[in-house]
This record gives sequence, C-alpha cells and structure tokens, in this order.
Amino acid sequence: MPADPVKVVPPEVFFLPAKTAAGGQRFCIYHTAQDASPRGLVLYIHPFAEEMNKARRMAALQSVALAQAGFAVLQIDLHGCGDSSGDFGDATWQSWVDDVLLGCQWLRERTRGQIEFVTAGNNIQAQPPLWLWGLRAGCLLAAEAARQLGELCNFLFWQPPAAGKLLVQQFLRLKVAGDLMGGQAKGVMQTMRQQLANGESVEIAGYMLAPGLANGLEQALLVPPATVGTFPAPQVAWFELSPRQDANLSSVATHILTPWQQAGFQVATQLVPGPAFWQTTEIEDAPALIQATLSAVTTTPQCHPQSE
Repeated sequence: MPADPVKVVPPEVFFLPAKTAAGGQRFCIYHTAQDASPRGLVLYIHPFAEEMNKARRMAALQSVALAQAGFAVLQIDLHGCGDSSGDFGDATWQSWVDDVLLGCQWLRERTRGQIEFVTAGNNIQAQPPLWLWGLRAGCLLAAEAARQLGELCNFLFWQPPAAGKLLVQQFLRLKVAGDLMGGQAKGVMQTMRQQLANGESVEIAGYMLAPGLANGLEQALLVPPATVGTFPAPQVAWFELSPRQDANLSSVATHILTPWQQAGFQVATQLVPGPAFWQTTEIEDAPALIQATLSAVTTTPQCHPQSE
C-alpha cells in the first residue's frame, strides 16, 4: 500500500508585540511541529536588506520541511524589515538582537505545554533543543543573541560570514556601483563612510542605513558563546553553497570554526550544490540544502539538560 501523504498544517501568521526598547510589533510565521511533542525548536533569522526578500521562498520551504520532521519553527521579520513595525532606517543592531531574543522566548512559551519532560537524573529535566538558524547576517545575529540568551542552543549557519564588516562593505558598494553607471562614483565610498561617522544615515538601493545598524553590523564577529561542558555538546551545522562541481569549502570555515570546537561545540560542515539564492536575479531554490539541513538536525541528539 502507498504511504500516507504527509499532512501539511497551514502556518500561523500573526503580529508579536515587541516588549523591547524599539517597541511596535513583529510579523511572524509559526509552523507547528507535526509531532505532538516537538523534537526541537527552530528560530529563523533572515539576512540583510534585499537578501531577506530573495531568500523568503527558501526560508518558507525549509520551515515547512522542518515542521513536517517534527520541529516547531518561527520565522520573524526583524525591526524595520518586511511587515514588522518601523522603517529599515529605524533599526539598530541591538534592536535586531532583541528581536531574536524575543523570538526565542516566544517559542519556549508557546511550546512549553506541548513538551513531554522526562527525568534525567537528580533534579534535571530534558528539553528539546533550540536551534538558531541564520542566513548570512542572520548567522552573526544568532551568535550575538546566544551570548545574551542564558541557555544553550544549537546553530544552523547558511553561508555564514566571518564578520559583519565585509557585509557592510558589500552593501556600500551597491551605491558605488549605481553611481558609477551614472558617472558619479568618485569619492562615494569615502562620503558615505564620513556620513555614518557623523551620525547620518545613507540611502543605498532604496534602504536607509542608519549608523546604529551599520556600526553594530560592522563590529559583529562570528565568535562562539560560552558553554558549560554539558552533554550532549551543542551543535554547529555549517552549510555553504556553490554551483561548481569542483568547489571547496571556504578557508573562512576552517579559521572561524576552530574556536567553536575549542568552546565545546560539535561542528559539522558541508558544501552543498546550489545557487546563491539570496542574491540571484530570479528567485531560485536549493533543494540539496533543504535535505542537508534536515539531515543535520534530525541526526543530532534531541535533548539538552535543564536544571529545575
């Protein structure tokens, strides 16, 4: 007999009040885990500026696949992004970090009544792990938020950068490229840098970039939060994409991940065939990345200890 088709539960779409300094509401999409008791909680942290829009389809496809595999998944539009409150120019790096913490708190509260706790020693309970899933700049946000979270978590890194400085530089170059086509590129980069240093926002490709966001992102580094030597060890699943058959994992991965291993994280890296969907002209999919991500989260230990 053919296998029963997997039931797809429609996601829950809502606005989450932001009890943060920035205030307002955050647009959220929640994918309920297929299992009655979630095997894990996943928070998606989107990339920077237009990359967020390019990646929406892949984020949605992966979220549905994770929910079908038994994970509760929350997608959240950060302050000033998408359908959330505020304009992009209102956002700061800390307001985005606060939103990640807000999403983690909401996930824990939402699923608390669905989790079947088990005794795992003296006054210790097991809980499904929290995964912070970031794409590009979202990886840097995940690492920074984890340092403020107060609990162990796992990481899904899609095309992670070593530092935010490179992302800021790439974004500023969009303005330089646009002005170059108009014959006005001379001194553009220096002018923008001076404006940001003077506390002024700059307009790039339709986005107002404020100093509070540019400076925070530029100082962000992909460094691990402290761990306390718990078992099982927290996980880092690092994925890079390339359309080339002969591609190799970036040297960034080797350099950056050594401190994560030294901090007690169990690290797995994988180069996956597929397009750079966050920057392609047309919206593209990377099916191999979806399957590789599913494999990573479903083959790791599914419980972290938590003291009562």
